[in-house]
Amino acid sequence: MLDFDLALLYEVETRVLNQAVKRNIKRFPDDFMFQLTLAEFENVKFQTEAINQGASQIVIKDQPNLKSQFVTSSWGGTRKLPYAFTEQGVAMLSGVVNSDKAINMNIAIMRAFVDVRKILLKQGNINEQLTEIKERIGEHDIQLNELYDAMENLIDEKIAQIKWNDRERIGFKIKE
Repeated sequence: MLDFDLALLYEVETRVLNQAVKRNIKRFPDDFMFQLTLAEFENVKFQTEAINQGASQIVIKDQPNLKSQFVTSSWGGTRKLPYAFTEQGVAMLSGVVNSDKAINMNIAIMRAFVDVRKILLKQGNINEQLTEIKERIGEHDIQLNELYDAMENLIDEKIAQIKWNDRERIGFKIKE
């Protein structure tokens, strides 16, 4: 999550959030917080704007006057590139930004991270099940091919037997 989004959720200024982080910088190693590059920030802005343009076209069913809404941060006025916080960084913020709103919002964010992780684990389990099904189908294909080959061999033998029985006889013939 980006610093200005977290500041918005915690109902503090981005400047205040970043000052609190800088005063406690030892709590935020690189795997907890990092600053976006200009290219990364431009990419985030582009993706957010694309989502917002699509959102303006979405109309909620049975309520044509209501359109979906996305909360967006204003891009104007940013002099420094934003900081991005990982799940652990967001957890660490609860000890740095000390307000009731920040603590409650932090709890909600952490619960959201847990829910996302659960969804990803379920998806991983589904992927494993699909892989297992594919392997089983592959084994069944092999078995079915063996059955088809055996059936073709039996049919070929049967045809050969019929041809043998229906052949024109040669040699000494007895008339009855």
